[in-house]
Amino acid sequence: MKKILLIVLVSLSLYAKNITPSDVYTQAILLQAEVHYILENYGVKHNDELIAKRVFINANLKPRNVYQKTYEIMIKVNILRETHNFVAIEPVNIAPTLYLNPDLVYEQVRRLLTELSIFEIRSGIKQKIFKPQIFKGKTPLDVFNTLSAISSALDELIKNRFTPSHVYAENMRVQDDLTNILNRLHIKDDTIPSKINQNATPNDTFSTGMKTLEKIKQLQILSGIEFVDFSAFKRETSTPSEVFTITQMIIAELQTLKAYLGIEDATVPAYKYENVTPVEVNQLMNWNFRKLNLIRNIVRGK
Repeated sequence: MKKILLIVLVSLSLYAKNITPSDVYTQAILLQAEVHYILENYGVKHNDELIAKRVFINANLKPRNVYQKTYEIMIKVNILRETHNFVAIEPVNIAPTLYLNPDLVYEQVRRLLTELSIFEIRSGIKQKIFKPQIFKGKTPLDVFNTLSAISSALDELIKNRFTPSHVYAENMRVQDDLTNILNRLHIKDDTIPSKINQNATPNDTFSTGMKTLEKIKQLQILSGIEFVDFSAFKRETSTPSEVFTITQMIIAELQTLKAYLGIEDATVPAYKYENVTPVEVNQLMNWNFRKLNLIRNIVRGK
């Protein structure tokens, strides 16, 4: 009986569809069409070409980075839901992994499509069927840039409701991950929050985020972990939304360190904060950076 069950499971796995970045891109284009359709229904005019040009980057991104971009979009969909008095939906978090594959990104984009469909129904928007296009040769970067354009378009829809409080909540998730890593490495954390810099701007916070990613990259190199060069993300001026994005990239990269150390716990869900200021976000980001700097090397956890 066990032998028959094993044969059946192996047979099923052979027929499982191999999801490629091109498959994910097809779904991302459908998602973009849905977002544009909702914008039109609310009379929000936008220049898609201008958005695409503004958010475009060129980097060796991995599916894990794209996955975090879908999380960012889900946060904004939740803000959209809340503005219509709908209950927010908890974004999906996954256990740490060294090599996140496109399948999970595909699933996330499909979830987002479903959420927008539900929003349209509950908001009384007449639904429209968009025919999927077939693409070939697409990369995780292509998907990421498309999702970035979608995220930016949603900014126009939710207007100024994306606040430093959302960014702060994500940096608290970073802090929890760092605490787990320090505990696994038996490193005493004697850091304390620095004094609040009342003159801090989102640019300062973004800069600290870039330094954090560079430090993570150094640890990844020491450990033989596949790394990403985020230098293309640099901006002269940064918005809270862009600081949020860089925080998501930090979370994505920390998952590889957690997986390498054998930490199986997913990053904790975000807690809801109110009335957080940009200077408080900057203080927390700097504190997280100081915690990360306690790590000189990564040794596999037991």
